[in-house]
Amino acid sequence: MVGRRRGRGNGGPQQQTPQNQRGGPRRAPREPAIFAKATGCESEFPHEKLTIAQARRGTPAYRPVRVYADGIFDLFHSGHARALMQAKNLFPNTHLIVGVCSDELTHKYKGYTVMTEDERYEALIHCRYVDEVVRDAPWTLSSEFLQKHKIDFVAHDDIPYTSAGSEDVYKHIKEAGMFVATQRTEGISTSDLITRIVRDYDVYVRRNLQRGYTARELNVGFINEKKYRLQNQVDKMKETVRTVEEKSKHFVYRVEEKSHDLIHRWEEKSREFIGTFLELFGPDGAWHAIQERSGRMLQALSPYSSPRGSPSSSPTRGRSPLPSPPSSPSSSPSFPRFPSPPTSPTSPKKKTPSSPSPSSSKKKTPSSPSPTSPKKKTPSSPSPTSSKKKTPSSPSPTSPKKKTPSSLKAVSPDRHSEIHPSI
Repeated sequence: MVGRRRGRGNGGPQQQTPQNQRGGPRRAPREPAIFAKATGCESEFPHEKLTIAQARRGTPAYRPVRVYADGIFDLFHSGHARALMQAKNLFPNTHLIVGVCSDELTHKYKGYTVMTEDERYEALIHCRYVDEVVRDAPWTLSSEFLQKHKIDFVAHDDIPYTSAGSEDVYKHIKEAGMFVATQRTEGISTSDLITRIVRDYDVYVRRNLQRGYTARELNVGFINEKKYRLQNQVDKMKETVRTVEEKSKHFVYRVEEKSHDLIHRWEEKSREFIGTFLELFGPDGAWHAIQERSGRMLQALSPYSSPRGSPSSSPTRGRSPLPSPPSSPSSSPSFPRFPSPPTSPTSPKKKTPSSPSPSSSKKKTPSSPSPTSPKKKTPSSPSPTSSKKKTPSSPSPTSPKKKTPSSLKAVSPDRHSEIHPSI
């Protein structure tokens, strides 16, 4: 079992056949294609002619289908590569041979090339689809050339190729049944590339001058060289101005964004400030509530205000008894006055300083002299009629009168509230 596994792992002929079914022996991917020998193809196996049906069904590995594709391949581009890819994939086992015409034939029948023939040869051998390159290929294919390289089929696009005095150089190949058509890639060709260069000649000349090429190498005259260099300087200035404009636009845009952001923030802050101000100092604000509360607190803490004209009724003032007036034959003896308590809200009568009662007409204050005393009396000559006018600042301490219980009955009813509680 080990030997069988080794035999299968080493790759016998049964394992190589499916791998080489497509294209025969393969070269390493990093190796370029080979150049065809001048003597032609040399093979150990006989070369039998194949039909298209046989080639499409597949051939043995030792007998690949040899397909030939020729051309100029100047300025090798993707259109060339796609045509070679189609030729390579025409059959399961294909050996692609590419013929490249020389510069002499090309200049004679088609025109001047950009790349030399050696450059074109090198471009072809490094294409991944190419197996063999024929140098100095003929312009028209002959039977001897086909037999020399053992070519089975010729691949090219189906458009008639008029050249060398012939309407179609592949006409005899098509009649022999050896022609296989491929598709052209639209939009790109060597002629299109050259047209672009010719159309934009000034652009490419200025480009190469910028890259360091001399006017002689570009075949440009002295005046044209100066003109192109001046145009390059103008283009540089335009590019600099355009760059500065873009930067300035970007800067202005950023400034506008910043300004809009600042204005938006300022509006938000102003609304917040106005709202806070109204909350504090508005009609229903906290400041008015604080003032109202502080007023209430001050009113609660402040003493009771006594009526005007009776300063002795204030509870904060000291209790100083008033001297009793001298007794007269028409009045009863009276007791000294004491401060009266504040009048309750339920009191039926409220005494005001502006309307004194008739019963208290005998009480006179220094600020309100009696109208019955028009003449000013001096202390040296007291008169009996002015004995009722007494001021608190001039009491007579030498003649106090002793209060007797019998005098309580002579007090008028209006003075019951002014009697001291201790009596």
